[in-house]
Amino acid sequence: MHTGPLFRGQSSRERAIEVFSQLRVWDTQHNNGVLIYLLLADRDVEIVVDRDIDAKVGELGWQAICRRMEDAFRQGNYQEGVINGIHAVAERLSEHFPASGENPDELPNRPVVL
Repeated sequence: MHTGPLFRGQSSRERAIEVFSQLRVWDTQHNNGVLIYLLLADRDVEIVVDRDIDAKVGELGWQAICRRMEDAFRQGNYQEGVINGIHAVAERLSEHFPASGENPDELPNRPVVL
């Protein structure tokens, strides 16, 4: 997290929501965008999701993915934590929004380092 948000007392959750908006993750046809926000210095994970995928998975489902990632980070297993978290999110997306016909990938999949 940049020093500006830290000095303003912005939480990692608030920053994740801000980044979700800045990156326009909410701008998908089916309202199923997902942002995994990692604050590695604190070993903290925030998952911010659009309304339709959230309605299907629910807060407890997203929190479970976050906790598993954070547990892996605390053990120093950063790569494993990230990969497993991405797979868990992808499973939820494919379960509730399966690919069919033309299914453009509306958002880039590459990591964004802030």
